[in-house]
Amino acid sequence: MKITPKEKFSNFCFILPALVLFLVFSLYPILRTFQLSVFEWNGIDKDMLFVGLKQYKHILFNNPAFWKSMWNAAYVTILSLTLQNGLALLLALLVSRNIRGENIYRTIFFLPPVLSGVVVGLIWKFVFDGNFGILNHFLANISFTQFQDFAWLSEIKTALSSVAVVHMWKGFGYGFIILLAGLQTIPTELYEAAEVDGADAWQQFKNITVPLLIPIFTIVSILTILGSMQIFDLIYSMTRGGPAGHTHVPITKIYEYMSNGEFGYSTAMAVIFGGVLLVVSFVQIYASKKLNYNNK
Repeated sequence: MKITPKEKFSNFCFILPALVLFLVFSLYPILRTFQLSVFEWNGIDKDMLFVGLKQYKHILFNNPAFWKSMWNAAYVTILSLTLQNGLALLLALLVSRNIRGENIYRTIFFLPPVLSGVVVGLIWKFVFDGNFGILNHFLANISFTQFQDFAWLSEIKTALSSVAVVHMWKGFGYGFIILLAGLQTIPTELYEAAEVDGADAWQQFKNITVPLLIPIFTIVSILTILGSMQIFDLIYSMTRGGPAGHTHVPITKIYEYMSNGEFGYSTAMAVIFGGVLLVVSFVQIYASKKLNYNNK
């Protein structure tokens, strides 16, 4: 069927609002960020000094604090991919078995993600407090008295892990809802046929559930990586990057440089960080496609 020019114009009008929003709020900020990244600028004065790729070179080769923040973000991401998503899958498997009060569990598990990150951070900051924190009182009551005055968010060895635990607690509800929806799309006839063939629960999970959930795993993994690498509100409300910068992630470092008047330098850092996220996302999509293809 041939589309007339009038129909083409009509179709274009349908996508025009979305196209304008994309150009104004997505493409223009990206291009503007890259433009600013090649200037030394404090974000206020009119004078902007063109320095080319000098700031990129300094970030890549002479800024260990940035790479330390990248490692911190990667650490939180690895924990989220394994522990957070593992817990989400386990709970989704349990709830998908038509247990009593299924909707109540869905509501409870999805409650943390909808809470404000700042509010969650302040609540957990109180929980981890070394003087009057609930966690230390609980540990003391079960005979772990060595943690009675332990400042979880002020110790270098525990600060980042404490923030990661809160991040996983807040975020596992997203994975739970998506995985539960994926589980409910798998036809029950497949499990019934497997039972007739004598497959036990583990064999059904390995040969039916996992292969059919690979596209869902991909979505959950990408959302987890992007969400964990861009964590900001929790860290800012709980530690502000401390102690001694040991909980800084790239977003908080970018914010720190921007607050110090190094606007051009911070935008160069943002461009590098955005490129890393883009590469990671493409690698993950490619790997999931290969895995999905091998399972066919």
